[in-house]
Amino acid sequence: MSAIYVLIGFSLLAALSFLGAFIWSIKNGQYDDDYTPSVRILFDDAPLNKSNSNPK
Repeated sequence: MSAIYVLIGFSLLAALSFLGAFIWSIKNGQYDDDYTPSVRILFDDAPLNKSNSNPK
């Protein structure tokens, strides 16, 4: 029975740490831009400079 109490304690600790990481990521702006990643694949990449593409 004491193992259940330990497992509940660890699960609560893990859940609180994930909640803290989620709140930290929201405060630091990780989820601010939700439009650009969905259309990024539609844009062409910038062409490579020929002098940098063939190093000798």
